[in-house]
Amino acid sequence: MADPVSYRPSTGEIPTNPGVYRFRDEHGRVIYVGKAKNLRSRLNSYFASPQGLMPKTRAMVFSAASVEWTVVGSELEALQLEFTWIKEFNPRFNIAFRDDKSYPYLAVTMGEKFPRVQVMRGDRQRGTRYFGPYSQVWAIRETVDTLLRVFPVRTCSNGVFNRAQRSGRPCLLGYIDKCSAPCVGRISPEDHQALAAEFCAFMSGQAKQFISSLEKQMAAAVAELDYERAATLRDDLAALRKVFERNVVVLSEETDADIFALSGDELEAAVQVFHVRGGRIRGQRGWVVEKVEDASDADLIEHLIQQVYGEATAASHKIPRQILVPEQPANAPELEQWLQGLRGSKVAVRVPQRGDKAALLRTVHENAEQALRLHKSRRAGDLTTRSAALQELQEALEVPLPLMRIECFDISHVSGTNVVASMVVVEDGLPKKSDYRKFSITGDAARDDTSAMYDVISRRFRNYLWEKDAVAEVAAGSKGDDGGASPSAGSVPMGEEAAQQAGIRMDTTTAAPRAKFAYPPNLVVVDGGQPQVAAAARALEDLNIDDVYVIGLAKRLEEVWVPHSDFPVILPRASQALFLLQRVRDEAHRFAITFHRQKRGKSMTVSALDAVAGLGPAKRKALLKHFGSVKKIKQADLEQLQDAPGIGPALAETIHQQLGAASETAVNMTTGEIVEP
Repeated sequence: MADPVSYRPSTGEIPTNPGVYRFRDEHGRVIYVGKAKNLRSRLNSYFASPQGLMPKTRAMVFSAASVEWTVVGSELEALQLEFTWIKEFNPRFNIAFRDDKSYPYLAVTMGEKFPRVQVMRGDRQRGTRYFGPYSQVWAIRETVDTLLRVFPVRTCSNGVFNRAQRSGRPCLLGYIDKCSAPCVGRISPEDHQALAAEFCAFMSGQAKQFISSLEKQMAAAVAELDYERAATLRDDLAALRKVFERNVVVLSEETDADIFALSGDELEAAVQVFHVRGGRIRGQRGWVVEKVEDASDADLIEHLIQQVYGEATAASHKIPRQILVPEQPANAPELEQWLQGLRGSKVAVRVPQRGDKAALLRTVHENAEQALRLHKSRRAGDLTTRSAALQELQEALEVPLPLMRIECFDISHVSGTNVVASMVVVEDGLPKKSDYRKFSITGDAARDDTSAMYDVISRRFRNYLWEKDAVAEVAAGSKGDDGGASPSAGSVPMGEEAAQQAGIRMDTTTAAPRAKFAYPPNLVVVDGGQPQVAAAARALEDLNIDDVYVIGLAKRLEEVWVPHSDFPVILPRASQALFLLQRVRDEAHRFAITFHRQKRGKSMTVSALDAVAGLGPAKRKALLKHFGSVKKIKQADLEQLQDAPGIGPALAETIHQQLGAASETAVNMTTGEIVEP
């Protein structure tokens, strides 16, 4: 691994012009390509403070052995050259969008003498028209089967076609008029090409003209009393309308647009696009991208547009007039100019703000969120992947024992108020929700995050040590004086009374004690950096626990901190271990936020009892416990009020009078809504 200082160019050598730069490794391979409006400013940012870079960018700088640049005349030229070099060198540190699945397309091989309609996947072929992508193969086959009635284009393989030519007999589709049978000369190559072109025109959105033409032909046949031909045309019309109406109208008919949306986290992002042609959704496609560099959503959108529309095989008809995105790329004018050169006419890159287009963008975003969740759940649910993640994490942390149980802690509060903590548990790489716990933190422990972390770790493991001893005593007492004989039927096992006094629940089926914190973790993960890790480690040391390992996951850079270390452990950005830690940390954060909101909502609800003079917190609590609600307290008479603990005649009279004038409802101070008591 090279030191960036060894190959850093002097500042005066780097021009201030726009250009494209390449980082190469010690073997001369290009590992990263980037562009810049000002090469000097951009390249100096890599070398000024390498330790402050994002993990992947820092890894790239230390993996490189040299950097070179090319000056260009404009930002548009920089955009074009960057795309060319990324395609040529495929640098491993550049963003690469991967299809989240292999989408099927409806393809028409217009480059062949007798074009063929078929389902195709994978790389695009020159001379072939593509329609879609479709989510399911059966949708393509159903569409083709319907359209073959009107456009009987060849669909057979080359083998079937050649065999029919040799035998002079068409296949079954030729006999039922769903193929024009060019194999036996029923149609000339030129006419078959024209038929295939009409098929493509219909699929491209020019359906109305074909429907209108058939309607005129059907009317003419009726006028000529040719009812047999009119019936055939009627059935053809029904087939075209069935295909045409299958695509939902979402925008105005003149709208041709691709609508992109993305959803991501610190490690990955899922991208979805809806292809709208003639106001109808003609296809959908998705990608999953690993964030190998510090890229914003606008940067991801720019790279995505380059990849989708910059392919050498992309025909001009694939680029629509509008590209709708959730966030405008920084160099949108240059992108539009580049796309215009590819399409041959104007292309607009816009962010819809309101109306139908904005609503459709939200729908695409929901699809992206679903795709990201599905991608992560598939990774998390795979046994091999979970095992690899646990093994990788164990090796990275140099822990001698397998990480069978991991507990993660997170603190949640708003400006130091309503401080709470959560504990989530992962066993064998899967969440164990029955062992989740939540903590309320008060007093001095709530003054800052480190004090709160020390408090919650201390309480969790103090409970573990206490329950461990209590369970041992209960188990020993249940054996009795006979050295472990089982209790007779109907008798109460020895030790049950002691268990109840100790607060230990007994399993009714096995008479074995069940404790809340009986199982210690192999690894404790805290949400935070060095201060939080130090607080957690100090809490364990104070309890003399030395067989539980502690780490922290800092959210901004996804660094893993260990106790008594000034440098973090950097896990590879795409590693399964980092994905596992991130998933556990996010679950702890979600659980803590949920509990915090519940607690904050309760604390901001003011009851009518608060306005009663002389009624303190203890007596308010006793009243509510005795009657169940403020409404029932108000309905009670003086004698019934005095039945509540701590309520004398004078206080009962005050409560009765003031509640009669006060509102029976409670007001939520957060929303201002009236809440039934």
